[in-house]
Amino acid sequence: MCIALGMGNMIGSGVFLLPRDLAPLGWNAVVGWLVSIAGTLCLAVVFARLAKRLPEGCAAFTYGAAAFGPGTGFIVAWSYWISCWTVVATLAVAAISNMSILLPWLGEAGAAPAWIAIGFIWFFTLVNLFGVRRAGGAQLVTLGLKLIPVIGAVLVGIWALGTGSAPPPTMAGTEPLSLSGVSAAATLTLFALLGFESACVVSDRVKDPETTIPRATVIAAAAVGLLYLLSCTTVTLMVPVDALHESNAAYATFFSRLVSPGAGQVVALFAAIAALGALNGFVLLQGDIPRDLAHRRLLPQAFARDNRFASPWITQIVSSGLASVIVYANYSRGLADLFAFMVKVTTSTAIILYIVGAASALVLERQGTIKISAGFAAATIIGFLYSAWAFYGAGLEASLWSLAMTAAGLPIYLLMRRSTPSGREEAPVA
Repeated sequence: MCIALGMGNMIGSGVFLLPRDLAPLGWNAVVGWLVSIAGTLCLAVVFARLAKRLPEGCAAFTYGAAAFGPGTGFIVAWSYWISCWTVVATLAVAAISNMSILLPWLGEAGAAPAWIAIGFIWFFTLVNLFGVRRAGGAQLVTLGLKLIPVIGAVLVGIWALGTGSAPPPTMAGTEPLSLSGVSAAATLTLFALLGFESACVVSDRVKDPETTIPRATVIAAAAVGLLYLLSCTTVTLMVPVDALHESNAAYATFFSRLVSPGAGQVVALFAAIAALGALNGFVLLQGDIPRDLAHRRLLPQAFARDNRFASPWITQIVSSGLASVIVYANYSRGLADLFAFMVKVTTSTAIILYIVGAASALVLERQGTIKISAGFAAATIIGFLYSAWAFYGAGLEASLWSLAMTAAGLPIYLLMRRSTPSGREEAPVA
């Protein structure tokens, strides 16, 4: 289930919708994938080692707090919580975008598609309110379904090239290879790789976390990275740029052109299921982070209340409510523009955890808390530099949004610290 949580949260909307934005970048997109996969694997190794040494509690708080103190831990956890409910909103939009192939009226801006997207959010909130095991079971089922179009695209591409039924791959009409182009592609591709750390975030709910979490984290990152490189590149190479630019569902367009229109419609349905499966996983995460902070007396105790299925129901309702507001307030942008904007905001907010996590590993090594090799130190430095570069690549608007939403947590932290008699955060309450 930990591997399914990581892979399921990674294989969501990104791989199915990104070809539309990556196609004009040409070879920059391929290099961007390689950069993002390499950087993500370095971060996965770092998080796996941290999870082995610090297995208790939520990684979003624990890693930063262990190296820099509870204030840093709170800010990182707060920013990651924001990234979770913003990605929930993004995934709901992505599901509607893929379903618009089957029901074209869903691709139009308006209130009706927004309410359907919001309905998806609350359906999976209800699933998670029935407990982690039920949410994990749903994750296993949706992971199996979403792998079908991802692997299928690679097989169809090989078949089309072997039989000569498709034109040869081309990068005609795309941007020439450049540092700025690779940077733009790497920022977009990182969104598709968000979630590799998912098992670390719920480590307090996992049996034998010292062993299970590190293995699940590395396996999920490596497996999904390889699938993405092969699958997404196949789509961008074998479908003309103008066709992808006009499509709300790139994989459906790929299968429609190379197999049949009926196959494209089926793939659109699978892609929608993929987005909904990842939505389910991030709903799980959005509930656990404030729950952990409340147990540490860093958020009001109402956020620590569990229902009889051990699910933090108040936290889930608040988080899903915020995701719903984002969907409804911004749906006038249209599917494509809303997705592109939410990708950048979500990515730049989540990257804060990656930057601080890599920095924490370096600090803990200097303190002697973690024993590392030269290879691990190099992976940590690469992961840190990659995360900082990706944050810069998200652009000024998205970075300012992420920093502003993160800074909004500072007054809450100061207020909770003042109200805690000991003057410091307490250990989680059992």
